[in-house]
Amino acid sequence: MNLIIFDTSILVNDLRTARYEERLQLTAGLVRLSAVVLAELWRGANTRAERQFLVRLAKNRTVLTPSEKNWIESGEILSRMNVDLGYTAGKLRDLHFDVLIALTARTHGARLVTANQSDFEAIWRYRKFDLEVW
Repeated sequence: MNLIIFDTSILVNDLRTARYEERLQLTAGLVRLSAVVLAELWRGANTRAERQFLVRLAKNRTVLTPSEKNWIESGEILSRMNVDLGYTAGKLRDLHFDVLIALTARTHGARLVTANQSDFEAIWRYRKFDLEVW
């Protein structure tokens, strides 16, 4: 089974500019939605139309949620990144959701598609997962 999770960066860019519209339509596989991505999208939903879109999106897609193991592992990875790379507390906070998205994709054997190359490639160095950058 070819599972795909789109990162927030893909969905937000497409919603704002239709930048990935054609690629999204041509993508072959079963699209799943990360609960973390959905939370990030809700955090930025400012209009009624955006909120209605998110309700429909969650209703029409299977939502994958990070497991207890994913949560614990995310803290371990961020700790190692802090020691190795000297990231600030703010940068580690910003990365936490991305690590959870990556680990959820890895757990389910899904390909993670993102436009956020630098952060996800940094995470990939600590835990391998199927990553595609647009």
